[in-house]
Amino acid sequence: MPPPAAQPAASLKLVCGEDDFVVKQRARQIHQQWTAEVGGMDHETIDASVTTKDEAFRALAKLREALQTLPFFGSGKVIWFKDCNFLSDERAATPDVTEALAELARELKEFAWANVRLLISAGKVDKRKAFYKTLDKLGAVESFAGWSADDPDWAEQAEAWARQALRARQKEISDEALAELVSRVGPHSGLLDSEIEKVSLYVGERREIGRADVAAICTRNKTARAFALGDALGDRDLPRLLARLDEALWEVKLDRQKTEIGLLYGLIYKVRAMLLLKELLREGWIQPDANFSRFKAQLERIPAGQLPEDKRFNPRSLHPFMLFKALPQVKRYRPAELVRAMDLLFECNLRLVSSGLEESLVLQQALVQIVSPPASPPRPEAARARPAAVAGARR
Repeated sequence: MPPPAAQPAASLKLVCGEDDFVVKQRARQIHQQWTAEVGGMDHETIDASVTTKDEAFRALAKLREALQTLPFFGSGKVIWFKDCNFLSDERAATPDVTEALAELARELKEFAWANVRLLISAGKVDKRKAFYKTLDKLGAVESFAGWSADDPDWAEQAEAWARQALRARQKEISDEALAELVSRVGPHSGLLDSEIEKVSLYVGERREIGRADVAAICTRNKTARAFALGDALGDRDLPRLLARLDEALWEVKLDRQKTEIGLLYGLIYKVRAMLLLKELLREGWIQPDANFSRFKAQLERIPAGQLPEDKRFNPRSLHPFMLFKALPQVKRYRPAELVRAMDLLFECNLRLVSSGLEESLVLQQALVQIVSPPASPPRPEAARARPAAVAGARR
């Protein structure tokens, strides 16, 4: 038997990654394109989202059957192995399932792809396994890693993605509105797409989306709400600060992954950002500006050699919109007050980990001390009158 013809990359494609929304969106786009190109009615979609190894074996059996069933009338055939969840270390990815995948990989190497196209969409994939290596060698792989708040570039990636999604809807958005949108949603592409759809419908026929539109219709998810406590601290608004603290402490009780220490570190992050802004203003590297685009340009013009290498103290490691929002807030604090705030938060940290006091009380006391206005010194006339009054009382 002669060796099979080389498979064209367009006949076999794997779309995978931790960004579930983008993976599904891209796989759907490829499937629609392929079915339109091939034509006919013989296309098959196989649900590969399983919970047990037996279900994984049945899905693989359906895939083999689909590959071996020739299309009618000589037309082409598109097979979509959809939402596969046993290509990594999931529960269903047992050793015998991994071996079955390796056997399928060997079959794909010898398969004649003349009129069949196979699309596989999956979540996380183990790139060390034979099945992935075969797909990567024979076909094409598109991988989409999810955004993470730990990635300093996630906001820029989200902004680029959002701008593209808005342009597909024939909409434009200002830099301030885009930054506000991303900061409200956080690193979640599915939620971001949903909010983009909402704000696009909200503005109707109007092409331009402004910051007021985003504020009016877009909601804040839990990632954005985590910054509300720091914003209230920056605004030096004690009633709002205590209200946001109560909300945050309630979320700590409901979510085991959140702690009072985590809230404290968020506040430290906020005060540190305000201190950095104070220094940038003092050095004259940035000027107070109501326009986000000009403010961001000022940050980019700061010589890299003038900034510390430690990302904790480098303003460029922070999202520029977060700094932009904090810019009017730094006017409410003197440098010495921000330094004192860091000292109070450090003391709060020690008390949280070493004392038996209630966490909410410790945090509340620290925040009240930070935002309370400093005691004003007595006026000169009052200072002179007080000793005289005391002397008269003694007489």
